[in-house]
Amino acid sequence: MATGDSGPLRHRFGSVRDLILGVQVALPDGTVARAGSKVIKNVAGYDLAKLMCGSLGTLGVVCEVTVRLHPRPAESATAVGRGADPDTIAAAGRALARLPLELEALDLRWEDGAGAVLARAVGHAAGEQSDAAAAEAPPAGAPEAVVRVSALPVRLGEVLRAGSLVVARAGLGLAWVHVPADPDAIAELRARLAPAPCVVLDAPEELRAAVDPWGVADGPELTLMRRVKERFDPAGVCNPHRYVGGI
Repeated sequence: MATGDSGPLRHRFGSVRDLILGVQVALPDGTVARAGSKVIKNVAGYDLAKLMCGSLGTLGVVCEVTVRLHPRPAESATAVGRGADPDTIAAAGRALARLPLELEALDLRWEDGAGAVLARAVGHAAGEQSDAAAAEAPPAGAPEAVVRVSALPVRLGEVLRAGSLVVARAGLGLAWVHVPADPDAIAELRARLAPAPCVVLDAPEELRAAVDPWGVADGPELTLMRRVKERFDPAGVCNPHRYVGGI
């Protein structure tokens, strides 16, 4: 919850922010706060639970969460379509995302000039669903840094071209791009995909010290985040300098 991370099932079920119903948080002053409820319907107001998602522990320590659950499927099937053109791969992913197939996962993969669309269906009709997805799919040196790119789905072809290995959520425009662990490679990626946010997730310490992992310039968004940090942690004791803008 603190990292706000997600996997392929986000295509159907949303991110951790969409599944959190309640939270217990230890605040920097030692008090324990609760927010939300144990049922899906909740009253309007300040949403502490969602605020903690992706905060990297800079506002407090998440001690307990209440989450919405979904039943495990009885069956699953995954259709894989392969192609050698990133634009074709991206277009196939967008087309599948618009179809009424209720897919559980819809991912794109690009590595060394070869791409794939992976569409996963579940339930008793999983085979039929994956067959329908397959009909729409296209014909058929280890990187050292991973950058998360949040782009519009229409730009996924561009994103797939940007790295030697790319994995993307086709319906969301979210992608993980592998690039050389070099400051120039990070700068080139950000310039190429601007204004899409490019966050360095995994990299050697030397690279993280040489570049801003977040790549966020001063502006109203950063000002708001700093005010929230001051409100919850005025002494700066929770994971200082871990978040965007040195928060």
